[in-house]
Amino acid sequence: MISSSADSAAERAANVLVRPVSLGSLALRNRLAMAPMTRQFSPGGVPGADVAAYYARRAAGGVGLIITEGTYVGHDSAGTSDSVPRFHGEDALTGWAGVADAVHRAGAAIVPQLWHVGMARTAGAPPVPEAPRAGPSGVPLDESAPGRAMTSADIDDVIAAFAAGAASAEARGFDGIELHGAHGYLIDQFLWARTNRRDDAYGGDLASRSRFAAEIAAACRAAVSPEFPIVFRMSQWKLGAYQARIAETPQELEVVLAPLAEAGVDAFHCSTRRYWLPEFEGSDLNLAGWAKKLSGKAAISVGSVGLGTEFITMHRDERGDVTDIDRLLDRMERDEFDVVAIGRALLADPDWAAKTLSGRTGELNPYDPKSLGTLY
Repeated sequence: MISSSADSAAERAANVLVRPVSLGSLALRNRLAMAPMTRQFSPGGVPGADVAAYYARRAAGGVGLIITEGTYVGHDSAGTSDSVPRFHGEDALTGWAGVADAVHRAGAAIVPQLWHVGMARTAGAPPVPEAPRAGPSGVPLDESAPGRAMTSADIDDVIAAFAAGAASAEARGFDGIELHGAHGYLIDQFLWARTNRRDDAYGGDLASRSRFAAEIAAACRAAVSPEFPIVFRMSQWKLGAYQARIAETPQELEVVLAPLAEAGVDAFHCSTRRYWLPEFEGSDLNLAGWAKKLSGKAAISVGSVGLGTEFITMHRDERGDVTDIDRLLDRMERDEFDVVAIGRALLADPDWAAKTLSGRTGELNPYDPKSLGTLY
């Protein structure tokens, strides 16, 4: 029997999280999304029936939106593994169409995350071993060797690859796309002054460093129907550089957001390590809250939801409290952001959404990286 306090908590969660919400023209059944998480379970870059089952299982578990793991766009230097799915080529796209169909049959919407790793690529790695490591200035994020600075032709080719991915997503029955502009990958490398040292129109001040991202968004918008949603994922932190910042102030953040919104981005997916921390001094708003306020667009927040501690610690030695989302509900009640993306908590328990919305939080499985194994 569920206690009255549990009933009250479930009612509050349902009232907050099942309110109508849209990302652009895409209406979602609730405000819970599955965050993109790389799995490397697609041999040759082709998602199979197991991938469809994995995503459909989370859709059946109650989330409103599935955001797929990062998928490589059709550019030779885009990837660094032959087990990460790609979003080009008839074999891979046919596999993805099956994934989209399975998710839709389970009741959720789905968008693929389109990805180019840039200088995060390992030299000589598949899927195209001979492809160069390339980025805005060839500057690595770590202590590895420099790569190649992208030429104007390279930039044009990458923009075209993202646009082709967007068109393929619409043609294969997806509900929108997400552009991976976070965590130190290619688009983010253009945004970040440390990795973008160009002296042409794509480098220099923050407005110029934002041009590449905006041109990708504009090309994707031109390649799809006007109502087809485009989500842009962004972060301040990078892999291996957790204190990095693109924008030191709200005014600087607006310099990045404004051209993206003008180019056709419908929503901003803001990745933080701890969703409850304020982004700038003088306000409690997190990054997603600021993105919504400054752009007028919908915003998705993500960062250690349902873990009880942030994910880097979780991978070292701790299991988290998966039941405490009061701080999250506080923020969503005041419409700081519109949707929350769930990552590792949803890996641990595919029914996280259904259990949370129905007051069965005592049944939630905690995230434990030592016991997850292969996920379906």
